[in-house]
Amino acid sequence: MKPEGHPILNDVCFLDIGTGKRFLTKSTMKSARKETIEGIEYYVVIRDVTMDSHPAYTGEKRLVDTAGRVEKFTSKFKRVATKK
Repeated sequence: MKPEGHPILNDVCFLDIGTGKRFLTKSTMKSARKETIEGIEYYVVIRDVTMDSHPAYTGEKRLVDTAGRVEKFTSKFKRVATKK
């Protein structure tokens, strides 16, 4: 197999800017910013949301502006239920 056919795995540190937590892993991603952690040089990839701060993982409820969406949904399915 050709050696250039496979991507190179790099040591990467994903940084959640919301919580400050770091996730050390391997990835094909790179960045201009590097950081040495425990003697290993990592590319630092900054993320707004990770599993440490996402509401689906944390169980935190966030209010999302859904003006009109709920009413549209209920009126649509109310008509379907009345036709049956």
